[in-house]
Amino acid sequence: MEEKYLVGIDVGTTGTKVMIFDLKGTAISTAYQEYGLIYPQANWVEQDCDMLVNAVYSCCKKAIGEGSIPASAIQAVSVSAQRSCTIFVDKDDNPLKLISWLDNRAAEQVEEIDNVIGRERYYDITGMPNATTWILPKILHTRKYDTDTWSRTTKIIQLQDYILHALGVEGHYADEPDASFWGLWDNRNFCYSTEILEAFDLDVSLFPEVYQAGTKIGEVSQEISEATGLAVGTALCVGIGDQNSAALGAGIMKPGYLSISMGTGGLATALLDNCYRDPKGQAMITHHAIHGLWTYEGLQNAAAGAFRWFRDEIAALEYHLEGGKAYKTLDEMVAKTPVGARGLLMLPFFAGSAAPRWNSEAKGGFLGLTLSHTRADMARACLEGITLEQKDIVNSLSQSEDQFKLVRIVGGATNSKVWNQIQADVYNIPCETLVVADAATLGAAICAGVGVGVFDSIEQAVEEMVAVAERYEPIPENAAKYAKLYELYCDVYTALDNSKIFEKLTALQA
Repeated sequence: MEEKYLVGIDVGTTGTKVMIFDLKGTAISTAYQEYGLIYPQANWVEQDCDMLVNAVYSCCKKAIGEGSIPASAIQAVSVSAQRSCTIFVDKDDNPLKLISWLDNRAAEQVEEIDNVIGRERYYDITGMPNATTWILPKILHTRKYDTDTWSRTTKIIQLQDYILHALGVEGHYADEPDASFWGLWDNRNFCYSTEILEAFDLDVSLFPEVYQAGTKIGEVSQEISEATGLAVGTALCVGIGDQNSAALGAGIMKPGYLSISMGTGGLATALLDNCYRDPKGQAMITHHAIHGLWTYEGLQNAAAGAFRWFRDEIAALEYHLEGGKAYKTLDEMVAKTPVGARGLLMLPFFAGSAAPRWNSEAKGGFLGLTLSHTRADMARACLEGITLEQKDIVNSLSQSEDQFKLVRIVGGATNSKVWNQIQADVYNIPCETLVVADAATLGAAICAGVGVGVFDSIEQAVEEMVAVAERYEPIPENAAKYAKLYELYCDVYTALDNSKIFEKLTALQA
């Protein structure tokens, strides 16, 4: 009897990964392609849609070829994609522009939303703190300042939707977990908000239909089969936004478990059984992959992306000589450097500050540099600074001091054992890594399996496919040092913000 397989596609900010899994969650083959972003000016970030689609096609073909399995054995495909990407398409479904979730151009429109809807009312409807990250302010900015694109736009979609369409799905189908990132979705009532649409004179027909993750909505055509190596007729299923997918692939299925993903951005995700609203209005409330459950999220705009910047710019020699292996060298450097990086503090706001502070003008930097500091100190300070910001997010999610018992850490950063231990020490919570570290890709495969009925439910698929690899216990001495460093971290942010330093830097860069 022929073995059955599932394909998960993760279209990330800086690279696409395609993985083929058997029904036990074993990765049969993997293909990855890295790419870049476009920076038209300060605080603006875009990407090329054709580049992303070509990366998906290429990785599919490579993964299938290297997996040495018949394409006919692949039962279904689903997609995990970077969330809150704003894609304007014309009447022929051609992409006109993709504005990245990292983009901060729409600060003026955030203020407009505050004035028209009110910050508290907006959060009450959407469960999303009003910020430049979401799609609504980018729509309003484009309508006002890019009239050519706006005049030709007939649909505004997100990346998961766009990739499914590029794989052969007719029409446009968004997924429930992604829907909140429109910034105009009522996630209590699972619908676009009439109040917000009317307030900004937007027609609901501009936006795609929203379906539950794990719904079959198309099949691979002959043309796409030739481009990807997938068999004609392979099922295409509604997937899930990358961080929600990572939480699914990490097995976050009960309270007290927290997933932390260190991709280009960082995210902490916990499970909710009700449509909660954070009294401080800081946390993001989105849909879980399971319809009728929600997730409690905190976003960091630049996590491993900031460390990648360090690799490319500060460790350029290692990167030039070693390519992708440069991270291993940096790990060795970090491991030999003491906790606290000899008094060096790094602020990771390379793309503004998201949760819990929501300050698009915040900027990154190193504080405490002296002539005695080395690149190894800077490398460790990067990892620590990124993790301290993630701790800030974890603290903002906690409703009680001992709410979280376990952290599942996911993403490519888990290849670094030294960073895994730093995370356990900074959070002061046991951390587990997974057999499939690319949990977002596994989450997509889970959606694919549910979509074609090889699993009866998402719960069953998680039980069958998710497995723990290693556990990292906090080291008390390190945790105590990081607790003090965290206090300093918060003090530094407050001092810079109160003195308008970030605001002045933004004006200078403009």
